[in-house]
Amino acid sequence: MKRNSAKIENLSAEELRQLVLPGERPTQKTISRISGLAVATVSRALGDAPDIGQSTKEMVRSIADAIGYVPNRAGVRLRTGRTNVITLVVPAEGEVINNSAKLTNSIALELRGTPFHLNALPWFPDEDSLRPIKYIVETHSADAVIFNMTEPRDQRVEYLLKHGFPFATHGRTEWCDKHAYYDYDNQAFVCAALKNLAARGRKNIHAILPPANQNYAQDMIRGLEETAPKLGLAYRIAQNVDSDRSSDAIRHWITHRLTHSPDIDAILCSSSKVAIAAIVAIEQQGLSLGESIDVYTKEVIPLLKMFREDIIVEFEDVSHAGSFLAKAVMRQLLHPDQPLMQHLEIPVATPR
Repeated sequence: MKRNSAKIENLSAEELRQLVLPGERPTQKTISRISGLAVATVSRALGDAPDIGQSTKEMVRSIADAIGYVPNRAGVRLRTGRTNVITLVVPAEGEVINNSAKLTNSIALELRGTPFHLNALPWFPDEDSLRPIKYIVETHSADAVIFNMTEPRDQRVEYLLKHGFPFATHGRTEWCDKHAYYDYDNQAFVCAALKNLAARGRKNIHAILPPANQNYAQDMIRGLEETAPKLGLAYRIAQNVDSDRSSDAIRHWITHRLTHSPDIDAILCSSSKVAIAAIVAIEQQGLSLGESIDVYTKEVIPLLKMFREDIIVEFEDVSHAGSFLAKAVMRQLLHPDQPLMQHLEIPVATPR
């Protein structure tokens, strides 16, 4: 029996659930019966077909959410050749303060209400970074993939380009003109940091950077190499420790460096974890943050100012990156003829 869509839209989620028959597993036929729409229309609405009106799509999705409809992945794959899954490949990190959780959340929020669902697949730094990518492509377990921690000549990018598999990266590569990406301009960040430190009278900078094989570490190195000499600043890049090491290892190394190089008057950090370890080391040395020495960093979760007011912080909004990357892979899947989405976020230098 055909139902009045206006009446359906006025029903609560609980009232919609009560329309499911006892023992019935919610399917597209269930949504069809409740909504009064043809099964084919329900299927196209759930697939975000362009010929279905937005109000119809919203009604179908609200019913689907209320009754707990979960698409049969095997059936979707047989009908369309797709899984409607986007996989985020992220490093398995032991540290709490990192951008993976925020990136995952922002991607999931962007995919909400679309036909696509998010899976997260971890990989470990001591294993081949290509392994999870090859698994996804060879098993057809997702329609597209998103990943970070890119390298200039990233083997994952090379592999995906070769296989024509949709993807987007959080970070650029040497081939970024050929793929979708969102990146934060870390060279500009370093340039702004050095200008602000020079204005504060700092002369000797110690930098704790990401592993040198990562693209954004190379960007930060270029920023140091190009900007420091122009400002008359001396700098040293830590060689025995990087931002991926444990907090204790970073703190230990900074303590060692401050002991042997007391002329250091600023520490440039690439993450909140490094900045906190630096501050602990500084205070253990009896130095005064913001007076005898500065710590300059960026953060993805705004909390460092609550830890120490005198730390100098730039904010990198990873939620924008996640939303953009989700849109970038959906465009490749739904509108493959449209240009790839690419964006470089350039931080605005704020005098400190």
